[in-house]
Amino acid sequence: MENLPKRPANYVPLSPVGFLPRAGAVYGDRTSVVYRRLRFTWSQTYVRCRRLAAALLSLGVRKNDVVSVLAPNVPAMYEMHFAVPMAAAVLNTVNTRLDAKAVAAILRHSQAKVLFVDYDYVRLANDALQVVADAGAPVPLVAVIDDIDRPTGVRLGVGELEYEALVSGGDPAAELPSFADEWDAVTLNYTSGTTSAPKGVVYSHRGAYLNTTSQLLSWGVGTEPVYLWTLPMFHCNGWTLTWGMAARGGVNVCIRENRAADVYRAISDHGVTHMCCAPVVLNILLDGIGEAQRLAAPVHVLTGGAPLTAALLDRVERVGFKVTHSYGLTEATGPALACEWRHEWDLLPLPERSRLKARQGGSVLSLADANVVDSNTMASVPRDGKSMGEIALRGSSIMKGYLDNPEANDKAFKGGWFMTGDVGVVHPDGYIEVKDRSKDVIISGGENICSKEVEEVLLQHQAVADAAVVAMPHPHWGETPCAFLVTSNKATGVCEDEVIAFCRERMARFMAPSKVVVVDALPRNALGKVDKVKLRAAVRSFVLPRATSRL
Repeated sequence: MENLPKRPANYVPLSPVGFLPRAGAVYGDRTSVVYRRLRFTWSQTYVRCRRLAAALLSLGVRKNDVVSVLAPNVPAMYEMHFAVPMAAAVLNTVNTRLDAKAVAAILRHSQAKVLFVDYDYVRLANDALQVVADAGAPVPLVAVIDDIDRPTGVRLGVGELEYEALVSGGDPAAELPSFADEWDAVTLNYTSGTTSAPKGVVYSHRGAYLNTTSQLLSWGVGTEPVYLWTLPMFHCNGWTLTWGMAARGGVNVCIRENRAADVYRAISDHGVTHMCCAPVVLNILLDGIGEAQRLAAPVHVLTGGAPLTAALLDRVERVGFKVTHSYGLTEATGPALACEWRHEWDLLPLPERSRLKARQGGSVLSLADANVVDSNTMASVPRDGKSMGEIALRGSSIMKGYLDNPEANDKAFKGGWFMTGDVGVVHPDGYIEVKDRSKDVIISGGENICSKEVEEVLLQHQAVADAAVVAMPHPHWGETPCAFLVTSNKATGVCEDEVIAFCRERMARFMAPSKVVVVDALPRNALGKVDKVKLRAAVRSFVLPRATSRL
């Protein structure tokens, strides 16, 4: 056995970039990208990516140089997921919802050599570059991504580079760098900073490849899917489905914003079969459709990034969206757990099916294991659906590590596991359910209260459209839940006492909110997640009377 060595014919390093040349050969005449009136085929996309890779090399980009892009879901953003690693560089997709200071911090930390900027974000980029320059840090080369369908002529300064000019000027026959090590970096993504400062997460070619194939298998994506880009490609590289659509010869339908009208129009015009999004987008879609309206054909939705309530699932599935709930994080290359459906569950009533789908499920195939453990002893918690611990993961789709942050790496990797910082339980069937971020658990009189469970009860109230629960100080119990509510369009008013009584009828009294605050909208961070840091800051000024009983 030992005399059978690796050979070029039987060992090829894994990389998701390899899906593109195959797509160009096998699916060459199929549509690859749709954007407004524009359409590309897979053979055209392959050639365009080779051209851009050659252009990057001509600009002096070399192995492990970081190429950043600040853009919405447009064809250029998609193409760069292949072209940048083709040039042996590392792609850094920047969140378009960040402010100039945060963008500048990413450019400085990543030491980006080139920055591509969509025409809509030129002002943001210009402000960020000024911050970089004022700090005395190297300023990257800048190229503007003009609108390929309706050119605007917007540029960042005189004589600056432009994306389509670079593509057309690149030589598709140019020799590109050879690829030898699947542990090489392919992308650099920054965390949202929900509970700490943002960190640069490095993905390997191997991890990205395995996670891509895992997502396709776990989600049951067949050939020729029509995929609508409602999930930002800057978020974990579109949960690796940027590469996944090339693997399946799918159609990438690109839209710049997730307006309900645009989403429903795209679904109708292009026969969309699949899409991914955070739960907040599902709420937007529900607001944009009449109660009696239904989709002409089912659309499969992979959702995650924030807790998904059974109440929201119930409403969404009645419209015609077939939802798969997942849990993941940037460090896991996107989804790490997915609720794989069991046929016998189809016989259950819709509310019960929704409750089961709200669980996150088992580990994706690219992981070797997922567990819920006592973070002090690393012992597994009982599989009783009640005992809480920290979710721990290990497998080839876990990040290489945090860029230039050894302290964070030492803290995250412990005893052969990656520690997520999320709290969960394991059900008797082995499915894992995420309960909370460790910092969001409310400790009241020594009892742990999961904010997600309180939020699920609140969302059962007919007047509540959105809810978030955080800990507020209590003079006797230490902490108690405080609920922030957004009312539904039909609600005429919400009575605090009535909402609290509603909760107490449906859960243990100590878990019910002690205070209810109605707001126009919940604060959200750059990834659309509820910004509980701001809510916790708001409750510090709230004062409750001293109490001795809550039974």
